[in-house]
Amino acid sequence: MQKVGNPIREPAVAGQFYPADPDVLKSTVDDLLASRKDPSVAGEIVAVIAPHAGYPYSGSTAAAAFCAIRHRPYDAVVVLCPSHQEMFEGASVYARGGYRTPLGTVPVEEDLARDILGQVPGIRASDAGHRVIPPSPLARLRGEHAIEVQLPFLQETVPDLRIVPIVMAESDFDLCRRLGQAIAGASRGRRVLLVASSDLYHGYSYDECLRTDSETLHQIEAFDPEAFSRRVERRACQACGSAPITTAMVSARGMGADRAAVLARTNSGDVTGLREGYVVGYGAALFYRSPCEAREGELTAAQRAHLLQIARTAIQEAVHGRPLSPPEGLPGALRTSQGAFVTLKHRGELRGCIGHIYAHASVAETVQQMAVAAALRDPRFPPVSPDELLEIQVEISILSPPRKAEDVEQIRVGLHGLIIHHPDGQGLLLPQVALERGWDRETFLAQTCRKAGLPKDAWKRPETEISVFFAEVFGER
Repeated sequence: MQKVGNPIREPAVAGQFYPADPDVLKSTVDDLLASRKDPSVAGEIVAVIAPHAGYPYSGSTAAAAFCAIRHRPYDAVVVLCPSHQEMFEGASVYARGGYRTPLGTVPVEEDLARDILGQVPGIRASDAGHRVIPPSPLARLRGEHAIEVQLPFLQETVPDLRIVPIVMAESDFDLCRRLGQAIAGASRGRRVLLVASSDLYHGYSYDECLRTDSETLHQIEAFDPEAFSRRVERRACQACGSAPITTAMVSARGMGADRAAVLARTNSGDVTGLREGYVVGYGAALFYRSPCEAREGELTAAQRAHLLQIARTAIQEAVHGRPLSPPEGLPGALRTSQGAFVTLKHRGELRGCIGHIYAHASVAETVQQMAVAAALRDPRFPPVSPDELLEIQVEISILSPPRKAEDVEQIRVGLHGLIIHHPDGQGLLLPQVALERGWDRETFLAQTCRKAGLPKDAWKRPETEISVFFAEVFGER
């Protein structure tokens, strides 16, 4: 990405995939949205899948996804698409400037883009996959369409729209997992929506399209990103944007989503009325955090900032050997009693983590105490030195009261933290640990047992009790 000025990515397919005239485009999008009913999802929608063909073909299906998020506030939207036009390695993040459509310029949320890039080695800030080429008789398209066609819908549904456009040129699960985890991690403390841009079946059989799309949408509803990716590899499912879908699933899980729903499906044969020739399938779906799993009483941005400042001040004072005064002038939410952990990182590596599951002091006092403990008394590390302070990053996890898990199938990786209770030991791992390390449910259970000093399979024993909890996680940037 050139570092001169603010690069604006111009429209590449206006007048081909969607109308180039602003008034006609706005009317077209509004009519498509009006043709769809709001699915009235009670939980928090964190990701949608929408097709990216021309509006006459897939616009109605795409509208089903965007109708669902209309009137919901988001700080930023991460739009993921496959690369149809360029070959390159990994994924390309358009990290500065904006994307222009006939409805105006959509700015890039540069802070979020930078935070995503900072967590994923090998994912680069680049205009690869985003470039627009000059008109040419040999070029049917002037550039990638799969992000661009989503933007007019977002411009009509998301107030104060800001985006992070990402083009994925590879689809292996490891890339999807790492990128998905990075997006989820960077999204902590922000209201972020993911849009996975993808069509489904491509081929010459209408009947095969119906069958394959049914299986693909079934696997999307199953909400298992690794299983979905593997089935695409075996061609049991088909989606040109399988990598964006898989990545969105990983991120959505990490952002607390526990449910998926298919909203609409069709194909080009249904639209044209032709049952012969080339057929492309379209589907719309969403991933959301259901009300029963929603964490109540989350802090405001100002309250989070207040707690981070309390933790930062406590660490600085303690490292320099100065006494601490209890926090004063606290808003009501910070005077409640809640468990909390404070995690310190130095240059991206763990530098200390200590907390209380239960607390009898205010959450502000607990954060202050645990910040000092993480800096000076974590037995795994030497005390933080004054020279390290500028490079220490603080992360806070506010815990919900634990509850017993009656069945391990109830455990949601990336959503739940775990506590293993056993006569010979107790261990706890925060939900972000499993997400950051790419663990599945059984690995998470095994590693929590190891944290307790128990055999890795101790969670299977009848005398072992497993508890889960939520954590509101936020940190310094």
